[in-house]
Amino acid sequence: MAFTQKNNLEFYQFDLFSGLNLIHGLFTRKGGVSPQPWASLNLGGTTGDSRENIIENRKRIFDLMERPVESIFDSWQVHGTHVIFPEDPRPLDGLHEKADILITDREDITLFMRFADCVPVMLYDPKKRVIGLIHAGWQGTVKLAGKVAVEAMSQRYGCSPGDIFAGIGPSIGPEDYEIGKDVETAVITSFADDSARLIRHENGRMYLDLWKANQIALERAGVKQIEIAGISTANDISRWYSHRAEKGATGRFGAFLALD
Repeated sequence: MAFTQKNNLEFYQFDLFSGLNLIHGLFTRKGGVSPQPWASLNLGGTTGDSRENIIENRKRIFDLMERPVESIFDSWQVHGTHVIFPEDPRPLDGLHEKADILITDREDITLFMRFADCVPVMLYDPKKRVIGLIHAGWQGTVKLAGKVAVEAMSQRYGCSPGDIFAGIGPSIGPEDYEIGKDVETAVITSFADDSARLIRHENGRMYLDLWKANQIALERAGVKQIEIAGISTANDISRWYSHRAEKGATGRFGAFLALD
């Protein structure tokens, strides 16, 4: 990934998307107005931070990316695989629909989601000019959210999975994400023989590789062009929000995706 700093904000972009007429960024927690424990570019509206701070932080991101904030379409993320195909931006004073997969071909819409350990997955088909944004925690991952999204792109817009580029962004890494038996069982049920590649046992503890799991889900759908950021949010809380590492007292970082 390439790292960019501008106007006190910083964000990462996938090398895979370079030159593809795409506007995207995964914003770190730097450059905002929120106080501790959300310092400072918090986008999470259910974290206890003030609405005024979140609105200002959001404005800073949209201004930096030179997109009107009125172009936003975001959702109420609920750890599922429901898909929304936005045809219009979400009114800023409107309610959020529940969904963890957003897909559109509209150039006037900016897809936006919030994260603090869960996996952001960005999808782009440059031939059909379709983008997708996925929120995949462990529940979305075992429900194969990536595969669901690719199939939805194919069914709705006629996308060919082989044409789709996918970026798996910063999230809690395989060295940091300890799991229990319930998650292990769900992973084994969902990934079958592949689960041995995803779960690591060490000193009586179990760890899950969400990056590899989402890669497998995308590959099962026929996606071949995949980039993994390889950045663990739990390993660098000076830069990223981490629900696990900060024991829930934290904010949410923003994922921004639009057609150029």
